Amino acid sequence: MGVIQNIWRASLCFLVAALLISSVKCEDPYKFFTWNVTFGTIYPLGVPQQGILINGQFPGPQIDSVTNDNLVINVYNSLDEPFLLSWDGIQQRRNSWQDGLMGTTCPIPPGRNFTYQFQVKDQIGSYFYFPSMYMHKAAGGFGGLKIASRPRIPVPFPDPAGDYTVLIGDWYKTNHSILRQTLDMGSSLGMPDGILINGRGSNSTSFTVDQGQTYRFRISNVGLASSLNFRIQGHKMKLVEVEGSHTVQNTYESLDIHLGQSYSVLVTADQPPQGYYIVVSTRFTSPILTTIGFLSYSNSQTSPSGPLPYGPTDEVDWSLNQARSIRWNLTASGPRPNPQGSYHYGNITTSRTIRLANSPPMINGKQRYAVNSVSFNPPDTPLKLADHFKLQGVFSLGSIPDNPTGGGGYLQTSVMAADFRAFVEIVFQNNEDTIQSWHLDGYSFFVVGMDGGEWSQASRKDYNLFDTVARCTVQVYPNSWTAIFVALDNVGMWNVRSQNWARQYLGQQFYLRVYSPAESWRDEYPIPRNALTCGQAQGRRTRP
Repeated sequence: MGVIQNIWRASLCFLVAALLISSVKCEDPYKFFTWNVTFGTIYPLGVPQQGILINGQFPGPQIDSVTNDNLVINVYNSLDEPFLLSWDGIQQRRNSWQDGLMGTTCPIPPGRNFTYQFQVKDQIGSYFYFPSMYMHKAAGGFGGLKIASRPRIPVPFPDPAGDYTVLIGDWYKTNHSILRQTLDMGSSLGMPDGILINGRGSNSTSFTVDQGQTYRFRISNVGLASSLNFRIQGHKMKLVEVEGSHTVQNTYESLDIHLGQSYSVLVTADQPPQGYYIVVSTRFTSPILTTIGFLSYSNSQTSPSGPLPYGPTDEVDWSLNQARSIRWNLTASGPRPNPQGSYHYGNITTSRTIRLANSPPMINGKQRYAVNSVSFNPPDTPLKLADHFKLQGVFSLGSIPDNPTGGGGYLQTSVMAADFRAFVEIVFQNNEDTIQSWHLDGYSFFVVGMDGGEWSQASRKDYNLFDTVARCTVQVYPNSWTAIFVALDNVGMWNVRSQNWARQYLGQQFYLRVYSPAESWRDEYPIPRNALTCGQAQGRRTRP
C-alpha cells in the first residue's frame, strides 16, 4: 500500500507541474509503515519469556529514511495494556505532539491504533525507537532508525560496502510487569542477567564481511541500566558520526557507549580471512557482564580463535579522555550543504544557566529518584494537552528550580519554563558513585565540558568552545559534572530524563516547556486531528 501511495504522490506532483507549465516543487517524500504490536514468546537469553514484538519481530523493524522524509507510522496496539512509542534523538521540529511520551501524548489504548506523522527535518544519522511506558522497554519493542544524507549532500567518507545496525543493551529475564511491580514497591532491580546484540545473547549474532571492504556499523545502546564497551578482535573502528553529527575520524580499539547513545563507525575487513570475536561488556559494574558476537569473513569458514579482546581496565579516566576526544568535523556537511561548524556556538552568549543535580531520595518509605530534589509525578493528563486546552491543576510552571536545593526529595509534576530562541547553559551535577546518562528530547546540544568534582563558574575556562560534538544524550561520570549549550529553537513540551530506565520510571525526569507567545503555526504545528485525548482532556475536540 505504501509503495502505491508513494507512486500516486509522485505522479500527482509531475502532473501538476506539467499542467501549470511552471516550476513546481513537490512535497518531500512520504514513507508509510503499518505496525502491529503484540506480546510473544522470545528467548534472548535462552529461556522463554514474554516479549513485545512489532509485526512479529524482536527487535522491531528497521526504519530507513533520508533527510526531510515524512514518516507516517500507523501503530496498532494489540497488547492488553496501553502503549506508546518514542523516537530517541529525532528532533520533532515544531511537533512535540509526536514525541511519544506520557507527558506529551495519550497512550494508545488496547485494541486501538494511532498514526504517528513527523518529518526527519534537517537530520542525518543513527537513532532508535523504543516503548516509553510501563517498563515496556524491558520487554522489547525497540528498533533501529537511520537517516541517510540526501544524494546531493556530500558525506565525508566513501560509501561503505554494507551498513549494519547493531542494537546492544543489558537485559533481564524477568517479565517487564514484575520489574515494574518491583520498582513500585520501592525495591531495586539488581544487576541485569545478560547483554544482547540485536536481541540475542552470546554466540548468536554474526556480521558477514568481504575481505578488503569497509563497512558501517551503527551501534546504539538500547539497554536499561548499563554503560557498555564495544570492540572487535583485531580490527580498528573509525568513528564517523554520533547522533546526527559527523565527527573527526579518530580511530579506536574499543568504544564506551553509554545508555541511550548511538555511534557510527567504519570497520575495514583488512585481516586474514577467518572469524573474529565481537565483544560487548558492561562498564562501571561488578561483576562485569559480557556477550560475544562474530565478524565473519565471507571467504573463510574458520572460527574465531585466541583470547577475547580486552576492554579498558581503567574506569573513569580512560572513558573521560575518550569522550573528550570526540570532536565535531567542522568541514563536513550535515543535512545541508553548508559545513557543520558554520554554527559558531562558542561565540554566542548564554542567557541562562540551569544546574541539575540527580539524587536518590526515599519518599513515603520508597526508593525514588529526583532532579533538584523533585521526583516527577506523572499526571493522568499529558502536559502538552493540558497546556493546549488550558486545563487547570495539571501542572504549574516553575515547579522545579533552576538550581539544586540540597533538600530532601518530594513528588511534583515538574515543569520548567523556557523562552523560545534562548541560548542556555545546562550543567548536570552527579554527586553519586554511579554513572548517569541524560537525554533532552527535541534537540541536539553541544557538550562543552565534563570533569570530576563540583562544577563552578571557574569550570568554564576549560570549556571546548570550538569543535565539541553536537548530540542528544550525554554521560555524567560518578562524582562529576557535564555541561552543555543548547539553542532553544524548537517550541514544545520536551522531556529531560535519565536514560537509566528504572531512574526515569521512578522520577528522574522533568519537562521543559519552550514557549513562543506568538502561538503561530510558523513556530509550532497545531494539535493533530487524530490526537488521542485522556484524563481531564478526555472527549475534547482537537481541531474543527
